[in-house]
Amino acid sequence: MDIQAYFEEWSCEPGDVVRLAISTPHATVRASLVRLVSGPGRDEAIEGKVVDFSSVLDRTVSGGVQSTVVGSHAEFPLPSPIKDTAISVHCWAWPTVPERSAPQAIWSIGDIALVIVSGGLALRMGSAPLAVLPDAIIAKHWYSILTTIGDGEVCIDLRRLDAKVGAQRTLCAATGATANAATLRLAASGIGPSGSPLEPYNGKIDSPTLHLAKPSAETIAAWHAGKTPAQPAWAAWKLGRDFASETIEPDAGGGKGHLVNGVERGVTGRNWDGRSDSFVEVPEHYCALQFHDDDMVDAGWRYNLEFHLPEDFQSGVYAVRLEAGGSRNHFPLFVRPVPGTSAPVLFLVPTNTYLAYANDHLASLDFSSVMPHDKVVPEDEQYLFSHPEPGRSCYDTHADGTPVRYSGRRRPLFNVRPGFPNWLTGSYRHFPVDMYIIEWLEHLGIEYHVATDEDFERGGRNLADRYAAIVTGSHPEYWTRTGLDILDGYLHDGGRVMYLGGNGFYWVTSRLGAKPWVIEVRRDNSGTRCWDAPYGERTHVATTEAGGIWRTRGRAPNKMLGVGFASEGWSKGCGYRRLEASYNSPAAKLFDGITEEIVGDYGYVLGGAVGDEVDRYDVTLGSPEHAYVLGTSTGLGNEYQLVIEDLTLSLPDQGGAQRPDVVRSDMVLFPIDGGGWVFSVGSIAYAGALAWNGCDNGLSRLTANILRAFTGKEPVLGA
Repeated sequence: MDIQAYFEEWSCEPGDVVRLAISTPHATVRASLVRLVSGPGRDEAIEGKVVDFSSVLDRTVSGGVQSTVVGSHAEFPLPSPIKDTAISVHCWAWPTVPERSAPQAIWSIGDIALVIVSGGLALRMGSAPLAVLPDAIIAKHWYSILTTIGDGEVCIDLRRLDAKVGAQRTLCAATGATANAATLRLAASGIGPSGSPLEPYNGKIDSPTLHLAKPSAETIAAWHAGKTPAQPAWAAWKLGRDFASETIEPDAGGGKGHLVNGVERGVTGRNWDGRSDSFVEVPEHYCALQFHDDDMVDAGWRYNLEFHLPEDFQSGVYAVRLEAGGSRNHFPLFVRPVPGTSAPVLFLVPTNTYLAYANDHLASLDFSSVMPHDKVVPEDEQYLFSHPEPGRSCYDTHADGTPVRYSGRRRPLFNVRPGFPNWLTGSYRHFPVDMYIIEWLEHLGIEYHVATDEDFERGGRNLADRYAAIVTGSHPEYWTRTGLDILDGYLHDGGRVMYLGGNGFYWVTSRLGAKPWVIEVRRDNSGTRCWDAPYGERTHVATTEAGGIWRTRGRAPNKMLGVGFASEGWSKGCGYRRLEASYNSPAAKLFDGITEEIVGDYGYVLGGAVGDEVDRYDVTLGSPEHAYVLGTSTGLGNEYQLVIEDLTLSLPDQGGAQRPDVVRSDMVLFPIDGGGWVFSVGSIAYAGALAWNGCDNGLSRLTANILRAFTGKEPVLGA
């Protein structure tokens, strides 16, 4: 993919200045603006139907390749610059991939760096080794490391804290090398031209301290026992406080430290003993920082395209189309409404989910199985799969195998594009599927506005209350407590919600206040998941609340929306079999014009309205007993397995064909005192069925009947 780009802000309002950062090897790039009004198209029109807005943007800008800042590190100013001074540096370190042949710098002071190479520990000056301990380090164990420099020699004193034999190794070497620097740098030997750390380190570093004299034997013994000695340091910093901050206050001299590009906080240190799994209760057990060579919060590109949105611009989903050298790519821009304006419907774009799945498993994609079209991937896009862009997602793990807990949007998000296929389904997921809902809304001709998850949290009830109905996207999985509170309050004060997706409102999610484009997710060893938060590290630094699924926090989605996550699988989908309530209850009127017994046994995603990830109605989990259960899935295969949170033991025979009583999707409708209503469908694939056959199908008509009832002036089900 030879055109890459990202917005300074991908949600704007009319009158705003839009800025886009572009990187491309082409000399020039043509940029134009379009409004996206459909799901993925067929043949060559993969972006679907668009409305041209070249009157707002149609410009050629200069191209150029921009370097990406990748890797986290930290900078700690010393109390005063040192020059030809004897100095001792101590820290505890927990490396994750010490076996790598590429050097990883634990710390550096000027030209001197302590590095791990192929399992060995070396002190270097520039590229010249001063002292080397071969075969000294193995992964994921705590080491106490004291390094002394000056007075004609250097020494490394190393002890593995949990070793049973051969725990300690010491090496001294004669040298005239001395330290000259004003800063202690962690997890890097220097900073490259792009701003990325040189020789980045993967792992944790706990409580670095500097001393102008060699510490006493008692102090060294305390360090090697994992304890904090009484002897004061010349320079030290308070790592065990203000865990959401990227600034570290000095403890014993020195300036404020600064964490760069996603340094992980709230991680267990060398003295964590398992008595608590929260830094709130025992902050002294969390005096560690964790670094990764593929961390990225902000790619750091310059914004080389700027344009204004008209003051009267219509809310909706737009895209800047970039074209160069025969390539064409679309980068979505969400235009929220002018403050104070309203419409019958607010479509809530699940951008938290987009961040959580950012660039997920790009290298695994196989375009040959994409449906409904048979588009061949252009040769220039093959780069995407063999060389995925640095920076991974909350859904994934870092290159060293540790879980990613943050995801930032200030980088190119390749899979948030029109018509971008998904490796998991062989079809579509997330943004392209959500565009089928946009296509359906456009087909109905009901006025709607759009807002992102971040907009919704920031706007609160002042935003939500302007709409008769809120329509969700296909996979609103990652919700903050703020967002849940707003939506719950809206419903109880007469609002209406159409949950047109599956596996929604699932993971506890936080937003970093200083950088709202970053979300935090920590999977707490519960729920259906692809990785676990390490023991002791489930507490969010942004909010200090425990991570995991909302169900274990007492807020199962069943309670608010009537259904909750039941199963996932990616074989052929199915439809809904109508139940008694669809024929003989006040809700039957919503089925006017629908004659079929099975609705939704078709669709652009997995061939049915029920598929991918699905939710069920379950009174034991909080689903309201007065709800109208209008339909249930006709039958899912054993590829669909019961979610882990419903099992207490590993048991066989938990697939869709074996446990249809719990592995299913349900369509429910229910009122709330005060005039609120909820309609939930419990399936990610639902949107692909809405748009089937140009939105001319029974499921589309049913959903349209409900939306009109939700936005009309008459009672939803009549008097």
